[in-house]
Amino acid sequence: MMADRYRGTIYTGVTADIGRRVEQHRSEGGSRFAKRYGLSRLVYTEWHDEIISAIEREKAIKKWRRQWKIDLVEEANPEWLDLTPLMNA
Repeated sequence: MMADRYRGTIYTGVTADIGRRVEQHRSEGGSRFAKRYGLSRLVYTEWHDEIISAIEREKAIKKWRRQWKIDLVEEANPEWLDLTPLMNA
């Protein structure tokens, strides 16, 4: 999940290469939604062994209420820190 700031706009997506996808969003080559709202902070990730399960999870989360998405992020990342540096560690 990408966000612009703490408890800001949230984008949920799926990718096989999280590092590349985050860079696309940051260079404005990602989704129109991410570009429109300046979403550059990776705040939540989940790993799935199969792309089908990842897509199913993405579709389910997109149907959630906003507060449920906030709760999901804050359970793993209460300060909404950018997790991208951790991906490269």
